[in-house]
Amino acid sequence: MKATFWQAGNALDYQNTGNTVIEAGSVVDLNTRIGVAGTNIQPEQVGSVHVEGVFVMPKAAGAIALGAAVFYNSTAGNITTTGGGNTPAGYAVQAAAADGVTVYVKLLG
Repeated sequence: MKATFWQAGNALDYQNTGNTVIEAGSVVDLNTRIGVAGTNIQPEQVGSVHVEGVFVMPKAAGAIALGAAVFYNSTAGNITTTGGGNTPAGYAVQAAAADGVTVYVKLLG
C-alpha cells in the first residue's frame, strides 16, 4: 500500500453542512472527538477545525483533576468528567477548582 501526504493534521478541513455559520472558536462535535473551529465556516462551505492543541473551555460544576479525561456535553455546551452520551474531548492539563468556570483541555488529537 502507498500513501500520499494530505495535510499535517493539527487542523482539518471541515464542511459546514448546517444552515448557520459556525463561528471561530466554536466547539465542533466530530462524533468520536471534538474540534475547535479555526475560522468562521459559512453554511455549505469548508473551513478549518483544530483537532490538536490546548483550549480554554467552559466547564460543568465540580472540580476537575489534572489529567482527568474530559467530555463535551453538547446539550449544556460545556466540559464534564461524565462520559455517558457525551463526546470525548481530551484531558485536563491543569486542575480546575469546583467553583471555577473554565478548564484547560488538551484535545485528543
